[in-house]
Amino acid sequence: MQETQALIEAAKVCLTLIFFIYASWSDHKTREVSNNVWVLFAPPAFALTFAELFLFDFSALPFFGLCFGLTAAFAVILFYAGGFGGADAKALMCLALALPFYPQELLAPLSSQASPIMNVFFPLTVFSNSVLLAALTAIYLLIRNLTWRRRTGRALFEGEQNTEAFSKKLIVLVTGYKVSVKRLKEKWHLYPLEDLEKKENVTKRKLVLMPKDEGRNAIVERLENAVEKGEIQDLVWATPGLPMLIFMTAGLVIALIYGDVIWALISFLMG
Repeated sequence: MQETQALIEAAKVCLTLIFFIYASWSDHKTREVSNNVWVLFAPPAFALTFAELFLFDFSALPFFGLCFGLTAAFAVILFYAGGFGGADAKALMCLALALPFYPQELLAPLSSQASPIMNVFFPLTVFSNSVLLAALTAIYLLIRNLTWRRRTGRALFEGEQNTEAFSKKLIVLVTGYKVSVKRLKEKWHLYPLEDLEKKENVTKRKLVLMPKDEGRNAIVERLENAVEKGEIQDLVWATPGLPMLIFMTAGLVIALIYGDVIWALISFLMG
């Protein structure tokens, strides 16, 4: 019986990794993930989990429903709050269908940091791992920007940008870096973190925290025109906008093999 359950869990893990890796690749290449990915992923994910619980742990079915409901609500809230893209939210919901609980029969010997949350709310562990990985890129970008400032001796923020709130400038420092307008125009995966507005024939620069696909080209065109007219210098703030799905996929692999990184850090700090 345990071997059969382990086989089902292996199928769920393989299914999840295949779809997450493909979705991450698609998101990285095109910044889009077809809805067909989730339409194909969700039914077998649900069927395998339902079959496993029906055969081996029928009492856990209500917890499966609770886990999916909470995960779906969490994903939708993050989406409408601007913290998640549509594909990220759908990926998290599909994850709750495929792996609501940690696959103990298959991977328990490999997990050295299995937290209590993993066993009842595995998607939350994957999410926390992915957020931590994303935070590490923020540290890298901050160091990169401070190093650039020291190496070039140039100001990080210019003109009206200096009057922006400290919190806003800090977010820009940990999510982007300076690039030429030409590079910004050529590299479609770079998104401007600043824009221009004209008041009384005076061009003012302002920081933008949440760049969107819809307005990217218009902003780039305004920045390019301003550079050509000598109104601003040819270095502007931009972000690579790494897809969250990449961090989620990495967070999933870490959760499966190692466990809950946040839980491990807390346990270490508390001795």
